[in-house]
Amino acid sequence: MTTGILPNMPLTDLSAQIGRREAIGAIVATGAALTVGCGDSPARPATRKTSMTITCVIRYQIDPFQRDEFKKYAENWGRIIPRCGGHLLGYFLPHEGTNDVAWGLIAFDSLASYEAYRARLKSDPEARENFALAETKRLILREERNFVEVVDGTLNLPSTLARPA
Repeated sequence: MTTGILPNMPLTDLSAQIGRREAIGAIVATGAALTVGCGDSPARPATRKTSMTITCVIRYQIDPFQRDEFKKYAENWGRIIPRCGGHLLGYFLPHEGTNDVAWGLIAFDSLASYEAYRARLKSDPEARENFALAETKRLILREERNFVEVVDGTLNLPSTLARPA
C-alpha cells in the first residue's frame, strides 16, 4: 500500500480529497452545528435557551513532524478552555491532504465574552504552561484567528438524500 506523508496514512484516490476551501467550510459548518442552542428544530427542541453567537476559528500551521505533540497541546485546551469560559467545539488535526494545518473552534456569546475569556486565559496557570509548551517546542509556525457567525436557515440541515431501505 502506498502511504502519504505521515507514517501509516494511506494515500487515497486524489479525486476524493477535498480542497482547502471545502475543508474550511466543512470545519466551520461542523463547529457551527455544535454551537450551543443552534440548529434546533420543532422536531428537536432547544435544550438550552442561550446560544453562542460567534465562533472563533483558529487556523494553525504546525510542524508536521510534531503532530503528536500538537495533539497533546490541543488535548490540554480541552480542560482549560471550558474552565476559562469558552465553549470548545473541538480541535482538528490534519488527516489527509495538507499535513501542516490544524484547526481549533471555540464559541462565545459575544466579542465581550471572548475578551473576558482571553483575560482569564492570561491568569490561568495551566493555560500559561500550555502556551509555553507550544513556544518552547515550536509546535506552531503560524496562527490565524477569524470570527464567524452562522447564517440563519443554513445550520444543521439534514441530508435530503434518500436512504436505502
